[in-house]
Formats: sequence, C-alpha cells, structure tokens
Amino acid sequence: MTIVTMQQVELALKRTIGKKGMSSEEIAKLAEYLMSFFGYTDEVIDNRLTPEDRDVFYMLEEAGMLTTTQEEVLIKKGKLWRIHFWILKKDQIIRLAQMDEAVKVDVDHSTDVYDELSDEEWARHRPEVPGSPDDHNEKE
Repeated sequence: MTIVTMQQVELALKRTIGKKGMSSEEIAKLAEYLMSFFGYTDEVIDNRLTPEDRDVFYMLEEAGMLTTTQEEVLIKKGKLWRIHFWILKKDQIIRLAQMDEAVKVDVDHSTDVYDELSDEEWARHRPEVPGSPDDHNEKE
C-alpha cells in the first residue's frame, strides 16, 4: 500500500492549484482538509460529503489528484443501489511532489521564442483585418 505524506500532498497542491494564486497557508489548510477525509485509506464514500465538500473534490479531480468510481449492489427488494466513491490518486500526488522545478523551467523557456521576435517581425506576419485602425492610417 502506497503512503502519501502531508508534505507530498502540499507540494502536489502547490504545483497544481497553487499556480492559480492560492497562498501557502491556504494550500496547507486544503491539504489537511483533504487528508482528513482519506486518512489511511484510498477511498471515501460520496454519501459522506456535503455539497461544499463535493465542490472541493471536483476541483481536486480537475487538478488530477482525485478520481471517482462506482459500485452497484443488488439489494433485497431486487433494486440496484449505486455507491459512488472518491479515490485518492496517490501515485499522481507522489509524481507531482517529486517533479523537479528545473524541468518545469526548461519547458517554460520553450515559449520564450515569441518574446525574441521584434515588433517589425510581428507586424509583417499580422493578418490584415478590414476596418482596423491600421487601415485608416495607411489611407490618410
């Protein structure tokens, strides 16, 4: 069984949701909040969540840290009962926590090529739009 530490969860949150402007204190609180549901288990039953909790879980699912699954159980009256679970993606959290910052910087530098282009180069390749302010300047 894979174990995820609070520090790993915080790092993973910092590298996903933290990029959207969350402070370190908010990330620490969110990590504690998340781990209060899972503790030493991998899954949480959805029935236990409030609508607010579920909203947070959907946000964490979008960040790649949670996923869902369901189980169908046949009850005595012959009806099917669906149980929904949230699963903590421990491998993904560990992977995010161990990501090397240098690798991320290298990836970010690949977009700098556009910053190196001169204004003249940008102007030369700009598509002409009828009725743009540039058209009026050229006619005058």
